Amino acid sequence: MAEKHPSTVARAAVPANRRRGGDIRVLLSPRTVGATAGFMGSLTLAPGEYVSEHYHPYSEEYLYVVAGVLTMTIDGHTVEVGPDHAVLVPIGARHRAENRGGALVRAVYHLGPLAPRPDLGHVDTEEPPHRAESQIVVGDQA
Repeated sequence: MAEKHPSTVARAAVPANRRRGGDIRVLLSPRTVGATAGFMGSLTLAPGEYVSEHYHPYSEEYLYVVAGVLTMTIDGHTVEVGPDHAVLVPIGARHRAENRGGALVRAVYHLGPLAPRPDLGHVDTEEPPHRAESQIVVGDQA
């Protein structure tokens, strides 16, 4: 059996995916490090930015807020998630992430298990923001 070595990915080495709003970067995934159970990344939202509503038909999403206050709307229920707090988004739950405050929001997210194919992992339920960089797609569906 081949020896396995730790894999690291620097956030700065991954271009931002802004298609759904904010700065989303898939860091650890099947494509980047050969992950088999899920994927993990970072989310940064400036004041007033949001990630458009969507759901994941196969995966739970775990969000941990590092800085700022993240406002999450999950299946119509709104909760504020501050630093050093986490929130679970159940499989199939429609959710939207917003920065309604005045400070930058920095969060880490993980989705698992993986969908059978990346194109099945994410369903938009709100029109994503229209931006020039919205055509950038990096890594797996985020």
